[in-house]
Amino acid sequence: MAKRTRGSTRPGRRAPLQRDRRPPHVEEPTERPIRPSTGLTQAEEARAAEIEASIVAEEKQADQVAQRSRERTRGPLAGVGREMSPLSVRAAAEYAYVRRDVLRIARIGGALLVVLAVLHVLINVAHVIRL
Repeated sequence: MAKRTRGSTRPGRRAPLQRDRRPPHVEEPTERPIRPSTGLTQAEEARAAEIEASIVAEEKQADQVAQRSRERTRGPLAGVGREMSPLSVRAAAEYAYVRRDVLRIARIGGALLVVLAVLHVLINVAHVIRL
């Protein structure tokens, strides 16, 4: 197999694009009327202060809402250091939902068994329901 050379072109390939390495030409700025640097008028300063005060108030309110929502979602064990607590305490806190789900499944299963037992008695034993 022949050694490839850098920049060689093979059949079926296009030659690399020749790009200009110089920075693009910077156009001269267009003539625009320049506002005198005398500053803001009293009305503009008052309006700016009013807008800034409203923005600060909105940000403060948003921060308070976010803080309340974070406190609600943390739960009672948020202040407890995870690394310092024993494994059994962490497991009890983390798997409380598993216990709740298993109890719910057991209740539903028990209720279904009771319904099956009642139907068995009504259909097969007492012959109240005829199929």
